[in-house]
Amino acid sequence: MSPLATLRRMHTIAGAPLLIASFLARLPVSMSLIGTLTLVTTQVGSVAAGGVVSGALALGEAVGGPVISRFADRHGQRPVVLLTSLVDAALLVVLVAAVFAGAPVWLLAALAALAGLSMPQIGPLARSRWIALAKRRGQDRDRSIAAALSVEGVLDETGFVIGPAVVGLLAVLADPAVSVLGAAVLIGVFGSVFAVHPTALPGTPVAPGEDGLVRPGLLVLILPMFCQGLFFGGAATGVTAYTQSMGHADLSGLMYAVMGVSSATAGLLMASVPAWVALTTRLRVAATGLGLLSLPLFLAPGPVALAAAMFLMGCAIGPHIVTIFALAERAAPPARLGQAMTLIVSSLILGQALGSVVAGHAAERFGFHGAFLLATAAAFIAALVATGIVRSRWYTAAERQEQPARV
Repeated sequence: MSPLATLRRMHTIAGAPLLIASFLARLPVSMSLIGTLTLVTTQVGSVAAGGVVSGALALGEAVGGPVISRFADRHGQRPVVLLTSLVDAALLVVLVAAVFAGAPVWLLAALAALAGLSMPQIGPLARSRWIALAKRRGQDRDRSIAAALSVEGVLDETGFVIGPAVVGLLAVLADPAVSVLGAAVLIGVFGSVFAVHPTALPGTPVAPGEDGLVRPGLLVLILPMFCQGLFFGGAATGVTAYTQSMGHADLSGLMYAVMGVSSATAGLLMASVPAWVALTTRLRVAATGLGLLSLPLFLAPGPVALAAAMFLMGCAIGPHIVTIFALAERAAPPARLGQAMTLIVSSLILGQALGSVVAGHAAERFGFHGAFLLATAAAFIAALVATGIVRSRWYTAAERQEQPARV
């Protein structure tokens, strides 16, 4: 299935409006993080203060995300997403006002944490919604689920690429505050559109024995996704340090965008992988490829070579993310799918936040190679987890449980 055919299949399942709304509603995740960092740093005059406030926002989302998704799974997506979208938009506006009012850093961090806690989990809930719609397609369900997970992985990563670019553009053309206020508008408007869309899933009572997320097949996926976050943090910091050292600091965003293009294309192509190729096999190949394809970063002699290395590296990122979510769909209890997806996303956010901090210190001490080393190490750790810990028997589809699992 080509990328265009994958998108056509998604349009057939529920239509373009849902895709557009879910994409625009998830942009605020990256926009608010980078925008808050830039705004606080500019107004307070301290990078440390900006890091504390943006870190509080990320931590709040990582903690609150699974709770919000649990409520959405139990009580329905519409009321939960609508309420959190409006509350989060209001809190982001209050945060901007507090920055300009000269509020102390501890108060800014507290407001940011509250905004993170109330951030609606559009990406994970969109995945559970698309999966539910795809499962209604009978014999076509497997390919439809594959298409849904491929497109959702692309939308998530595209958001993490476009979001920072939009923040940077608005900061240059207007003011860093505009990016945070823009994130508030997007989440308030398109989060509400996503909430009231007719495809919103109703609440599902949890059956006895289905309530727990303590399943090895699900919990083990936190590790490779956390490593993927570390990889993002290390790669982004390394690229920034590299372009600065070459005297082309303005090219860092473009380099990251090049990676996003190849990653998005490869992620969409995952819907074309034959069903007989086990998901665990795909995970092992993608994670190993991520590590191997990051090695050219250390050898790039200039911006053009770096762009080529970033493009190659992106070819493994999309498949890795898409496969992790496909495995999570197999391992999670149906009544807790939204919360399970959010748990995986939270590990990505935490990994990226920690990776940015560690890579920043490494880049200051060892140059851009130190940041790239973190990214490469994280990728190979993910490969070790996929090869040595992950087992196929944890991800056997319900209707195929009579077949022997492959390891």
